[in-house]
Amino acid sequence: MDFNINEILADMLSAMKISFGEDWGVVKSTANGFIQSKKIRLESLAKKRLEGTIDQAFFLNRLEDEKDILASELHAIAIVSAVLAQNAANAAIDVLTDAIEALL
Repeated sequence: MDFNINEILADMLSAMKISFGEDWGVVKSTANGFIQSKKIRLESLAKKRLEGTIDQAFFLNRLEDEKDILASELHAIAIVSAVLAQNAANAAIDVLTDAIEALL
């Protein structure tokens, strides 16, 4: 079996899609961007491991770093989404409050 980074990235996105479930549509584009931005780094890391120029321990440590970075990026989506949701809720309630105050 040959190493094909594009197939692996597609499989990574498929795994993420399963994890996100019905929320996938909200994060799909951003998650794809995060994965694609790591393409060269992940491909280089994988090739070095396959060539034997790095050992398994180093490889696994670097993968943990990549996992932490990706998790942080994905948390940023949640934070931004939470902020947007809060701002939208605030704006909606402000409209109601302003309408009531204008009538008083």
